[in-house]
Amino acid sequence: MPTHYTGDAETVRALDTFIKLSRAAESVGARVNAHLQDFNLTVSQFGVLEALYHLGTLQAGELAGKILKSGANMTTVLDNLEKRALVSRIRKDDDRRCVEVHLTEAGRALIATILPAHVERVRDAFARLGPDEQETLGALCKKLGRS
Repeated sequence: MPTHYTGDAETVRALDTFIKLSRAAESVGARVNAHLQDFNLTVSQFGVLEALYHLGTLQAGELAGKILKSGANMTTVLDNLEKRALVSRIRKDDDRRCVEVHLTEAGRALIATILPAHVERVRDAFARLGPDEQETLGALCKKLGRS
């Protein structure tokens, strides 16, 4: 559905593009992430587990930046993951303000179980686009995100 806003052509085009981008992102995200509910995980919780799995121990603030969440939201996400013993938080002795987040063995086992199916879902979601289209879309999203 295009915008119903009436304005100059540049503004209407930008709004229409924004609507298409938002709807596409929501649709793809819903399809890709639907299986996470089977593991009682939110998208943010999965993002934390995946980041720690691939990058190793990170500070809570770094994790927030990696998954594009606020510090307050990250605290809630980490609280819930810690309750399930999927991550542990350790304050650094030399700087008590820094909290390092570690993936536990249970967390590592869970993400290792989930990740192959998740990657397959992402691949399937983008299979509608050819390789050149995927490269172009990736470049455009990067350009838009950095502007």
